[in-house]
Amino acid sequence: MNQIFSSLALVLIIANSAPAAPKRALVAEDFNRLQTVESPNCSRDGEWIAYTVTATDRAADELRSAVWMVNWQGTEHIALTSGALSASAPQFSPDGRFVSYLAAHGEDPAQLYLLDRRGGEPRVLTAVSGEISDYRWSPDGQRIVFSMIGLLEKPGVIAAAKPIVIDDFHFKEDITGYRTAADRSKLYLLTISSRKIQPLTSDVRYRDEHPTWSPDGSSIAYISNHEVEADRLGTQELYLIGLESGATPKRLAHFYAPNKQSLVFTSDMQQIFYSVGFEPKWNAYIHDRLAVVSVANGESRVLTDALDRAVAVPVAISHGVLGVLVEDDRSEYPAVLQVGSGKASAVIRKVAAPMAAVDQCAGGGHVAILASTDTRAPEIYALEYGKSGPGHLRPLTHHNETLLDELTLGSAEDVHFNSADGTEVHGIMIKPFGFQKGQLYPTLLWIHGGPNGQDAHGLAFDTYPLELERQWFAAHGYVVLAINYRGSSGRGADFQRSIAADWGHKEVEDLLAGVDYAVREKIADPSRLGIGGWSYGGILTDYTIASDTRFKAAISGAGSANQLSMFGSDQYALQYTEELGTPWAHLDRWLQVSYPYFHADKIKTPTLFMGGEKDFNVPIGGSEQMYQALRVLKVPTQLVVYPGEFHLFTRPSHIYDRIERYLAWFDRYLKP
Repeated sequence: MNQIFSSLALVLIIANSAPAAPKRALVAEDFNRLQTVESPNCSRDGEWIAYTVTATDRAADELRSAVWMVNWQGTEHIALTSGALSASAPQFSPDGRFVSYLAAHGEDPAQLYLLDRRGGEPRVLTAVSGEISDYRWSPDGQRIVFSMIGLLEKPGVIAAAKPIVIDDFHFKEDITGYRTAADRSKLYLLTISSRKIQPLTSDVRYRDEHPTWSPDGSSIAYISNHEVEADRLGTQELYLIGLESGATPKRLAHFYAPNKQSLVFTSDMQQIFYSVGFEPKWNAYIHDRLAVVSVANGESRVLTDALDRAVAVPVAISHGVLGVLVEDDRSEYPAVLQVGSGKASAVIRKVAAPMAAVDQCAGGGHVAILASTDTRAPEIYALEYGKSGPGHLRPLTHHNETLLDELTLGSAEDVHFNSADGTEVHGIMIKPFGFQKGQLYPTLLWIHGGPNGQDAHGLAFDTYPLELERQWFAAHGYVVLAINYRGSSGRGADFQRSIAADWGHKEVEDLLAGVDYAVREKIADPSRLGIGGWSYGGILTDYTIASDTRFKAAISGAGSANQLSMFGSDQYALQYTEELGTPWAHLDRWLQVSYPYFHADKIKTPTLFMGGEKDFNVPIGGSEQMYQALRVLKVPTQLVVYPGEFHLFTRPSHIYDRIERYLAWFDRYLKP
């Protein structure tokens, strides 16, 4: 197969309009005003794009999502849902007449709804008690296949809570909670006209997910794993099943699990594209690759190894041509993959403007992109390109344009420097508006999570508003360093894997080298340095302040320092056993990566610890232990626990409270 990755040299076209009022700095209330645009879905002819807009309901203290629709020309913008229901996952019927979506009343399970675009009230299609996730329309528009966890019918009587019986290796997960046999999703077929639902898969031993129809509607491809203790192996299997009663699924491929799965049939139904990861040893350092399998004989091959970058969200543009999103060194951009014959090769040209393209859809030869830049929050764009020459992104939606036109944001500039061992490290420096060269500024090292992930150019705002937080600090006079330390994605597998089983070593060297660079350039005031982050950013904060005392204030959000105590407490057993080995067999290694806790007496930095009460990703116990340690050591510290929150927050008042506490803590120690 010959793959030619040619990035469409993109020029982001933003409407230029004179501001109605003088520019101003970002304020806390803007976090409530910003809206999150997500989940683009293109009609089959590509003339319309459905998507969701999530906004803050201040009275209810909740985030509510509505389904919107925009035409390809960007001249018609229609809100399809509103009110108390929070709607998600919109999809067009194949003929474009209907829009389906998931919506829930209060705490009830989300149900499938159908809205006739010609008018009338939405019609509910399901009455299930389980959790519907993936769903897809059949090509003829008569049926819907969906994946669901839990019971098919709503019970008439609420039963008393029963003990939770656990026998899975991967037995807990953030938001889901404890995972049992009842959490193994199954596939169901819904007939639209009768609302009748029938099981397509039923074996309670397996999880069946990501159903995708063949183009002729005769079969469905899906992801499962029929191996013994599948969760322990870090693998997935691709199956194909017919629709007749009692059909036996056919296994087409067996592979290591990716971060996010996507299935795409070729138009002739001869092949299926899918995403693959790496062996469990590299579970924390996966960048998804694209593979293809033959439906006839199960022969498969990975297409994008030579690229050495993450490839996500494949969509069919035309026969032999896929659109993909590529994650590459502080940017994520759309590209095309042309599948031909011959030896595999990959050629990439950089995009014209730094951007973060996070989702896309395609139909009728059209491609719609969800993207943001350093000054624009994510919106839907039409991706336009000719047979030759550069392409461009044409804006279709403008949900945050009015607000952002009011704001003066900090400038985001690329930086690079060498770490202690000579490794070149890249990052982004956000300077406050009105930055004066030669003036020393209080400087914050604000660390991204993961470690798999990267700080990129963009202005995404959701339950993990990292990019907006950087601007929040810059609006209050701070220089902010966003460093893609080793372990980050965007620069290839070797760069990611370089920290395997050696956490808190090379990353800390890279982070400190970034601070040294800012001091050397006479930007950062060495007497006013702060550090913080969430998730692995919180973990790295703990590592860094236990290794270096230069920071005058620190914030460790959803972090941990005693990794021994995380084994069996969080959701990463597969990573731990494959990367570190078991604690009883490799105690020295576990003590090494638990350095901050067992050397807490080296910490002199006043530190704020924060986390969600229900977090199963990085349980709040990790913050509690470090808070208690610093209290014993009489180092200034505080612990803030947010009730009812998981790893990523969803309650607007908590998101608002958190950013204000961030600023107050840093101001207290860096701006006395």
